[in-house]
Amino acid sequence: MRKKLFSAFLCACMTTAALTGCGGSADTPDTSGGDTATEATEAADDTAAEEEAPAEEEAAEEEAAEEEAPAEEEAVSSTAGDPNGTHLDLWTFVELHGTFYLNMVEEWNKENPDRTIELTATTYPYGDMHQKYLMSLQAGTGAPDLCDVEVGQFPNVVAGEETWLVPLNDAASPYLDTMVTARMETYQGADGNYYGAPFHVGATVMYYNLAALEEAGLSQADVDAVVTWDDYEALGKKYLEAIGNPEGKYWTSVDTGGVDWMWIAMAEYGEDWTGGFEGPANVQLDSVKNMMTMQQRWLDEGVAQVSPDGHVDLEAGFQNILDHNIVSFPKAMWYMSRFLNYMPEESGNWYLAPCPVFEAGQPRSVGIGGTGTVVSQQSENKDLAAEFICWAKMDTAGETYIWENLGFDVCNTALWTDDAFAHNDENAYNKFFRNYPYDVLAQISDEIGKISVVAISPTINEQLCTTTLNEVFEDKMDVDEALQEAQDAIDLEQ
Repeated sequence: MRKKLFSAFLCACMTTAALTGCGGSADTPDTSGGDTATEATEAADDTAAEEEAPAEEEAAEEEAAEEEAPAEEEAVSSTAGDPNGTHLDLWTFVELHGTFYLNMVEEWNKENPDRTIELTATTYPYGDMHQKYLMSLQAGTGAPDLCDVEVGQFPNVVAGEETWLVPLNDAASPYLDTMVTARMETYQGADGNYYGAPFHVGATVMYYNLAALEEAGLSQADVDAVVTWDDYEALGKKYLEAIGNPEGKYWTSVDTGGVDWMWIAMAEYGEDWTGGFEGPANVQLDSVKNMMTMQQRWLDEGVAQVSPDGHVDLEAGFQNILDHNIVSFPKAMWYMSRFLNYMPEESGNWYLAPCPVFEAGQPRSVGIGGTGTVVSQQSENKDLAAEFICWAKMDTAGETYIWENLGFDVCNTALWTDDAFAHNDENAYNKFFRNYPYDVLAQISDEIGKISVVAISPTINEQLCTTTLNEVFEDKMDVDEALQEAQDAIDLEQ
């Protein structure tokens, strides 16, 4: 079992970006993998200003993620809280996450003077931390009380379920009524228990360069009228015609290095190519075929281009957006931080909206990327650790910190319509975008789907991102033929 899990870890390390949407680069670590996010993308994000760089995406997501540097030499530890309180150790792969936890332990101590905590947060390189943590779980010794786990790595650490990790159901119970169910289920074990406390929803929305559309004679009303992918395509053609169809300018881009678009399609149809914990995996889904066929047509008709370097969450993708070579694309909400960190000159140009659907009435979003914080059964203070981490990442104080400082779409939906929280005009993200991000979230609150991240996920993402998407979008291979080839390759690993 140890050999199998370690092999799975190595495979996941190689494909973290895929899990965050095959994505990210900043975040990996946290917010995808997939936050496809991966969150390596997130992590990347984190690291940059914070997170998610992909993970969702992931992505490098999550993304710095893949570095396998020597941990002990690069580990950075900080301690906060009450020296006379209960001591807890926490590992993370994103420095800004560590800062968050250290701030929250001070708030915890103010509210709980009879149960104070001293917390030591240690930040390791992404790959090193996950490997070190998995080995400590397998050995039954050496694990910290708390640990951040990127969504693409979660299948490995949850494999031991209650023998390795502490179920968080009881600690999370005060918040479950207002938490996004799909996000909680992302960190669920095969036994149905919740094992990870999430950082964000990673809800996918459409990003529109409204300033560019207005220069072409279009308006916010035109964007708001988009319901289906047919509507979206028609608006794109109208935009391109208005600007004279210049060479090098497109409505959007399609990814060869990320699967975010496929996740959107699956969520809309209620399908999941992983088959969940039971399997088997099946990539020959109507949702996937329809998305690939539509995107292949967009490429043929000049509506879309293939994303430079494979997806929008890399430097070439940022530059492509800055050059206004594309003016719309779908991405998880953690991508907002990419704008502030890498494209600040775009402030005031962009507008967020729900994703189009194939058929009116389908759900309009999917959660991508992410980092779940787990509690080890090795902890001598597991109940306190579980209560602290759920409070820190689900209660109002922690969720406010996450939004204001990390820019993540928080999981506690009670805050989405809280005017002081969602409409704070001093918030950097509210300032940057044309509309309030949480107004968009409120529109899709009951429509955020989930694609499972399980043991077969790295295999699917590696196959799609290294072979299938390139065959379909670069080589113009027949969609059915390409997916059959992918299915045959995946079947060999099941």
